Amino acid sequence: MLDSQLSRVRLPLRPANVFAGPYVDRIANLRKDEAGLEAAFADPQSRLLPVLQSRNLVRRTLQGWAAELVEPSGSHHAFGPCEDWILLGRFRGSLCFACDVIGDGAPATPDGTSYEDLRRTAGWLPDEEAGLLAYARAMVSWRQRSRYCGTCGTPTRASSAGHVAKCGNEACGAEHFPRLDPAIIVLVSDGERALLGRQAAWPAGRYSTIAGFVEPGESLEDAVAREVLEETGVHVLDASYHSSQPWPFPSSLMIGYMASASPAEVPRPDEELEDVRWFTREDIAGGFPGLPYPQSVSFRLIEDWYDAGSRIPLRKTPGLKLWGQPGA
Repeated sequence: MLDSQLSRVRLPLRPANVFAGPYVDRIANLRKDEAGLEAAFADPQSRLLPVLQSRNLVRRTLQGWAAELVEPSGSHHAFGPCEDWILLGRFRGSLCFACDVIGDGAPATPDGTSYEDLRRTAGWLPDEEAGLLAYARAMVSWRQRSRYCGTCGTPTRASSAGHVAKCGNEACGAEHFPRLDPAIIVLVSDGERALLGRQAAWPAGRYSTIAGFVEPGESLEDAVAREVLEETGVHVLDASYHSSQPWPFPSSLMIGYMASASPAEVPRPDEELEDVRWFTREDIAGGFPGLPYPQSVSFRLIEDWYDAGSRIPLRKTPGLKLWGQPGA
């Protein structure tokens, strides 16, 4: 029943972004079932996803990378002591838990595995595994940042299978839940050109779409117009929703938009950007600028705009340069 419900929810006009999609049954009803959780944790079919200093345990494969899901009975031997077991849900028939690996050093890992930054491995992981690892990383990161009550400062304790941080002060009793930081990310076009900017800290040649966090009391559309104007000096004429992407670095939800602006607009960078300019499809096909990682919603926005006016899809363009490639 749940699978069919998730399928109906997903009915998208375009494929889901990396880290998104109904890859796991979150079985929220089990989070408060302590007896059920103990039984699940003792089940040899259950699996653990260790997270060490924001890095996930993965295994090298011929195709790239794969998530390393560890049996509970072998957890200590595999990666050392953990704390804050967090129920993620049912994945490929197994109940999965995320755990925060304790210690500053690099513990021994099973042969062929290592702890890697998800930003590096996401594009080489199966999409469903990338989503599961992102979920684990985000939950562990949230728990690390919620050790103390934001109301009274008392240490918190985990409850509801790690999805609630409860204040240890009975007089306070505040409950804290995982939070996301909504951020808009927008591809602005005048029809024939795309507006891209770069930060000074990026290697030379790297550009991306415009992005920024949504402020209190602001709608998503208002945030699009404000961020584009603040960072580039360009006035947005209209904007339409494209797609969203969980971005666990550490806890953002990227909300993608396509927007239009007048060709007469002359962009100018603010203090956040070193440069901002219009780029044609010919510029991109010629290898400048270097574009974001393909697993990002930023790339998807650029790709959809590019493909709408090109005979050759962006991913098949011979001169395309991506971040991380030589010269990009």
